[in-house]
Amino acid sequence: MTKLLLIPVLFVAACLFAGVYGALHNQISYTVCPEYFTEYKFHQFRIDDRLPDRVGAAIVGWKAAWWMGIVIGILLIPVGLVMRGTGPYFWGMIRVFGVVTITTMCVGLGALAVSYVTTSADVGNFTRYGNEITNDVAFAHAGAMHNCSYLGGLMGIISGGCAINVQRRRQREAT
Repeated sequence: MTKLLLIPVLFVAACLFAGVYGALHNQISYTVCPEYFTEYKFHQFRIDDRLPDRVGAAIVGWKAAWWMGIVIGILLIPVGLVMRGTGPYFWGMIRVFGVVTITTMCVGLGALAVSYVTTSADVGNFTRYGNEITNDVAFAHAGAMHNCSYLGGLMGIISGGCAINVQRRRQREAT
């Protein structure tokens, strides 16, 4: 019964992991292409012009990602109930959220690396919200990283499920 009381706490934790991931992810993509934010995402998320750009990028990342914690929680928190004990369940799920986060980041960084190899200089001319993008290649790199992070989230959920299985197996072997 006490494990069930942890479910809301774990949902909050999953949302915190996802939101912090988004904020950190955007620090990397801001480094790749500030225009992706100043000419596109800041308009999309209505970020105040008076904020420092890096803070704005972090806010965009938080807003764009925190809700994925709900999705991750819906899929993984009930599966984690197979772990024995309240403490092992809680800390095991925290580790699982870490696995999801790291997997998602690796996929995003992998997509960024692939875009550096595959994106040519004639990528096209981007315009967002009437703003002409001056570095179209960098914009494409940041876009690839962002778009593939959704795939990373899916792969993270799968790796998180595997992490639950590993933890459960270790518990069985310990008894």
